[in-house]
Amino acid sequence: QVQLVESGGGLVQAGGSLRLSCTVSGYTFDIDSMGWHRQAPGKQRELVAGISSDSSTNYADFVKGRFTISRDNVKNIVYLQMNSLKLEDTAVYYCCARRGPNYYWGQGTQVTVSR
Repeated sequence: QVQLVESGGGLVQAGGSLRLSCTVSGYTFDIDSMGWHRQAPGKQRELVAGISSDSSTNYADFVKGRFTISRDNVKNIVYLQMNSLKLEDTAVYYCCARRGPNYYWGQGTQVTVSR
């Protein structure tokens, strides 16, 4: 099993920044990739950014140039640096780990962007 715990969410004004952290524990060997997803009220969960075991990254178009995903393999933490936040970035952000066909999710952390 893999346990994921997110932190770093909160309330921020539009244009501001936040850094989310996802601490990974448990059986962490052979995790293929990690990612951040988000879900806004009334909307489906969507991929925000992903990072593979070789540290290659991918981003949703709506965050390119604003968000950066990174990982610390020693501390088993995945980060999401969010800059130039917009009102539409308001959502619950979830950390996700994939090993083969299996996906593991954290409980989520709320990010609220205000005017």
